[in-house]
Amino acid sequence: MDLHDLNEFLKLSAALNYQLSARTVGREKLLLTIIGNKPLPERDRQVLLEVLEYLDLAYRTKRRRLGTMAVLHPLRAAALLSAAEDELRLLDLLSVLLHDKYEDVSQTDFSAKDWKELEERFYNLLKRIDPTDEWYLMERLTVLTRRGDHETYYEYIGRLLERSDQTPELVRVKLADRLDNTLDLRIDYRDPLENVDFFGYLFGTLFIPDFRSYRPDLPHTPELLDGGRRMYGLFKTAVTLSLMRQTGALADDDRAAHALFEALCVASMKEAERILMHIFGYHRTDVRQQRALLIDTMEYCRNGGVVSITDPSAPHRLDGLFLEQFDFADRKRRHEKLDELYRDTDLMIQAAVAFIVIFMSFLDDPDYYVQGVSADGIKALPSDPV
Repeated sequence: MDLHDLNEFLKLSAALNYQLSARTVGREKLLLTIIGNKPLPERDRQVLLEVLEYLDLAYRTKRRRLGTMAVLHPLRAAALLSAAEDELRLLDLLSVLLHDKYEDVSQTDFSAKDWKELEERFYNLLKRIDPTDEWYLMERLTVLTRRGDHETYYEYIGRLLERSDQTPELVRVKLADRLDNTLDLRIDYRDPLENVDFFGYLFGTLFIPDFRSYRPDLPHTPELLDGGRRMYGLFKTAVTLSLMRQTGALADDDRAAHALFEALCVASMKEAERILMHIFGYHRTDVRQQRALLIDTMEYCRNGGVVSITDPSAPHRLDGLFLEQFDFADRKRRHEKLDELYRDTDLMIQAAVAFIVIFMSFLDDPDYYVQGVSADGIKALPSDPV
């Protein structure tokens, strides 16, 4: 499968969801959907089948923010990792399948009896693997778990990447996790960009005086997750990729990590394109207004606007975007700022273009990252116009 392709992702989600919805879940078919036809020793397969049974019980009542079954996230992340790896490794698959165990699976969600049985099942599962692998697995799960609200996202990624010096597989797992989260930002039956020549539309808007406005072939329906919150996901990805780049976390010979990194860049760029075309198709339909905003954003980016974190006091409306719209530890305050961003249609357009340029820069320049991002947080750097 193309790791970044939304249509492929929707097919994978549908296949997993269909099997999980059956009266009796066929673990073998579920495992085949995740790993494809790649070979695994029979002993490893049996361990994975037990993990799938554990996950089904652990996530049974949980839902994602869009209302889908929460268990789909670790299953899809494992499928994405499997597709990226040339050779499957049990420890990697266990790490990605269980990466959210300590964040998602809580004693408060179960009766005392059910919790005791669930924990016994987990520790019996650990006894099925090599003791050394068990130690490494528990170490990985500890690193992959964010330490509550008192640990910022920057600190969490920084800690994970620091540990990846000894355990580079952590980078693959985190990339698969973020790739799934990026593709899981909308409930659609097909990619809204499927029949859209995105860059052709931008070219026509910029160069053809009486270019026709974009007309979507789908009706405008309410969305469960608005564009502002999708952009917050893109912000987290830009932070993650920047920290990975500047710390040299991707080993040169790790083909799977590089494939996932590239797929995450493309998937994020495509999501920014979807946000932009949605606004052009339904909200800001005047081509002249679109053209003016595109030209203004082009000049901003060409002059180094997305090279680093910018100061909110600088004159352009995109200056301070990361600091003013996304950098809030307090969830309530962050949601207020995202609502404010979503209501500002013109800023949404320009921010979407800026994100496209950011992720395209990651793909184009192997040394690119957003400067001013560190494990301590983000800070504005002096501008350096081209």
